[in-house]
Amino acid sequence: MDLRFTPDEERFREQARAWLEANRPPSDARGEEPRERRAFDMAWQRKMFDAGWAGINWPTEYGGRGASLMEQVIWYEEFARADAPEPTTLFVGLKHGGPTLMACGTEEQKAFHLPKILKGEVLWCQGFSEPGAGSDLAALQTRAVIDGDDLVITGQKIWTSFGDIADYQELLVRTDPDAPKHKGISWVICPMDAAGMEIRPIRTIAGHEEFCEVFYDEVRIPRANVVGAINDGWRVAMSTLSFERGTAFLAEQVRLARVVDELVRLARETPLAGGSQRQVAIEDDEIARRLALFRAEVEALRAMTYRSVSRTARTGMPSAEGSLIRLYFSELQQRVHGLAMEIVGPSALDWSDAGSAGRGSWVFHYLLSYSATIAAGTKEIQRNIIGERILGLPR
Repeated sequence: MDLRFTPDEERFREQARAWLEANRPPSDARGEEPRERRAFDMAWQRKMFDAGWAGINWPTEYGGRGASLMEQVIWYEEFARADAPEPTTLFVGLKHGGPTLMACGTEEQKAFHLPKILKGEVLWCQGFSEPGAGSDLAALQTRAVIDGDDLVITGQKIWTSFGDIADYQELLVRTDPDAPKHKGISWVICPMDAAGMEIRPIRTIAGHEEFCEVFYDEVRIPRANVVGAINDGWRVAMSTLSFERGTAFLAEQVRLARVVDELVRLARETPLAGGSQRQVAIEDDEIARRLALFRAEVEALRAMTYRSVSRTARTGMPSAEGSLIRLYFSELQQRVHGLAMEIVGPSALDWSDAGSAGRGSWVFHYLLSYSATIAAGTKEIQRNIIGERILGLPR
């Protein structure tokens, strides 16, 4: 493993840092209402595109930066250090829909959709999970019947992020109910304004409504919107799993390190529950021990990621240890915010400033952290992958 950066890579870091410091918009300008968030993210994405920083890992032939793995590491670290806002409403198009089209789409599909995605002109959502098909995605039942030049779709999807403000959806449907469950699936581009669709926002325990249920009642989509071939959707869906190759995760790790630093500050300012009025939380030996451990774990997590990226740079293929890193990160995130709840105490229940930097924001992120071990593959699925592919255990 080589953790040293070349002179060219250090120059790249200086350029990225200077541009981000000069151009990043303030995160609190995003707004809370979904369409405000959409407009903010689209404007920020367009600004990055115009300056040549959009699609840091997209190939240059599709308008991206075509950065090397180590340049991607540097970009994501600097992006997080600058506290630049992630264009979160655009993530499906940038990290899933667009890369899938690059790998499996027709020239017509690429020419129409990829420039719009990279410039931030459209928003995509994902139609994968169903009430009975989450971790076992291949159990999906939303069906599509071929009728001439159309697919006629009936069924339901759930946990569709930003479905109520999206323009397109990457949608998995069952086109052959008699085939083995991984074989009878197709991947299609679904316009979100198609007739017969109903979209219902879901309010989460953390109080936001960015997830949606989507219902399809004989929705007609042109067969030309199929990406890859009919009944080849599972392969198409799996084709983009390694697109990020472990690099984008570094930004989340840098942010978690900042959260730990903020938690240390909070412990220095907050009276210790059950202690004297002059005693603050960090003076409790157990709290101090856990804070020190969190700092060490964040650094260990980043070293694990550097090791994984370095291996990928040598071999050209990401390994299953990405599941190890993801599981470690998600559980550490929950433990960090759990300690925050202990430090803040009963005042965490005051949600009057939950959207600000005040104490209410700690409870918001604590509740939100519960999704970390569920989204994009549950902790149980990650442990299965670790057991089978890293430890060599039987299925």
